[in-house]
Amino acid sequence: MIVDYHMHLRDTEGGIVLSADTVEPFVERAAERGVDEIGFTEHVYYFEQTKGLWSLPYQLERCHFDLDEYVGAIEEAKRRGLPVKLGLEVDWTGERADELAAILAPYPFDFFLGSVHWIEGLAVDGNERCGAWHAWPEDEVWRRYVETLSAAAASGHFDVLSHPDLAKIFGVRGSDERYAELARGIDAAGIAFEISTAGLRKPVGEIYPDPRLLELSSAPITLASDSHEPRLVGEDYDAAIALAWANGRETVSVFDRRVRRQEPLG
Repeated sequence: MIVDYHMHLRDTEGGIVLSADTVEPFVERAAERGVDEIGFTEHVYYFEQTKGLWSLPYQLERCHFDLDEYVGAIEEAKRRGLPVKLGLEVDWTGERADELAAILAPYPFDFFLGSVHWIEGLAVDGNERCGAWHAWPEDEVWRRYVETLSAAAASGHFDVLSHPDLAKIFGVRGSDERYAELARGIDAAGIAFEISTAGLRKPVGEIYPDPRLLELSSAPITLASDSHEPRLVGEDYDAAIALAWANGRETVSVFDRRVRRQEPLG
């Protein structure tokens, strides 16, 4: 079984179009690349139902789409018989996480990705010359990132951690100690994490995560391209699957209505 459980419902020009018709080119590309099932995981802060939770201009200027339309588009794709799952990429909101979970609870999601893009309002991945990297020393960014992502994992609100070592995006890699801390947090939470080829398209030029996390953690995995357009579905999956196998992962996590099961990988 091969899955791609991280993608954003965009047209070929990168615009958000909440329609089952927009799903079909993603499915076609998946079939071309031998991907059996895909999961859409649009960013939670794009949806106006969640607007009260956001404060950053980056989030607020994007928060004008309708969550019901998004869910309806994916559910219609399912009714058409397309091999798709309904997901959402959800940024960790700390003490307000329960509030956000209550907003999302009425919808039939198959899985939630847990992400950390900001720490105390400062971007980890926005620009290496500003945000968190400008505010703190490199190891302090990593310490805070690991602490925050571990808290998200432990919350029970998420099924998979997306790009779990995103903090290496600009080539500043965490120490062995930080990876060991992250592995302990993930394993204690019983959560899965993704092997994402998106890092190959970033300045670091590597798959997320570093092999150290796969060696130190026994957590199950999913696969992800983090595609924002159909052509990227299943991108560089040979490398992702090889990394998984080399680190003892023989199965992949598959989700239905937030219930995880394991299927043979490949």
